[in-house]
Amino acid sequence: MDAAFSTFLDDALGVARAAATAAAQVIRHHYARGVDVETKSDATPVTIADREAEVAIKDVLRAAYPEHAFYGEEFGREGNSEFVWLIDPIDGTKAFVRGYAMFSTQIALMHRGELVLGVSSAPIYAELAWARKGGGAFLDGNPMRVSAAHAFDAGTAISIGNVKTLTRDARWDALGGLIRRSGRIRGYGDFLHYHLLASGRIDLVIESDVNILDIAALAVIVREAGGTFTDLDGRELALDTTSVLAGTPALHAQALALFGQGVTR
Repeated sequence: MDAAFSTFLDDALGVARAAATAAAQVIRHHYARGVDVETKSDATPVTIADREAEVAIKDVLRAAYPEHAFYGEEFGREGNSEFVWLIDPIDGTKAFVRGYAMFSTQIALMHRGELVLGVSSAPIYAELAWARKGGGAFLDGNPMRVSAAHAFDAGTAISIGNVKTLTRDARWDALGGLIRRSGRIRGYGDFLHYHLLASGRIDLVIESDVNILDIAALAVIVREAGGTFTDLDGRELALDTTSVLAGTPALHAQALALFGQGVTR
């Protein structure tokens, strides 16, 4: 990476963090007062807080980079550029409307198909993580690093998120094998298990039902913390990605091999 692009990423990361702060102000306002809930065509909930937070994020990003394109959860794709901002203003709207803190704002930057920057802001849970390519990962200003876990054993901690479609094929049995070999299985979910993974407090995350907007920023953070982050087939993330296998490099490789076989070993 040349120095000019590195400087650009540092500047863009500052802008993205400012956009997350603007969204947090909107979110806190509505969280304290409560909101009406609508149902979108895909049967997921949406609120005025989602929409206003996305607008607030775009206002900050557009002021700095008017030529960039956007792909947002609430307003879809806008513009055409080699730089695309991926935005989920409230990832975890169901938690938001039920009044518990397991939701976040996700902002990522993709350049020519590569994820290069991510900010994950959980304003009520009170965590802020960020990373840019080549710059390391940070949680509330402190460096993040994945654990040194290299084998599935009594010390291994796995977190499982949305896995409904995983139950439909042989990989479910492979997951069962990993669970039986590991010491701690939880479903922290959403932003939290990726923050825990990147900071070395759990070792592997598995999800089969996600949207790229849910995970783009988190992928940058986990990778910059030394982890490996792909879909369940080991492929690079793209706009149509729907699954995640993320973990320490050693555990990711072993889990990927088992999922590829569709059987336990």
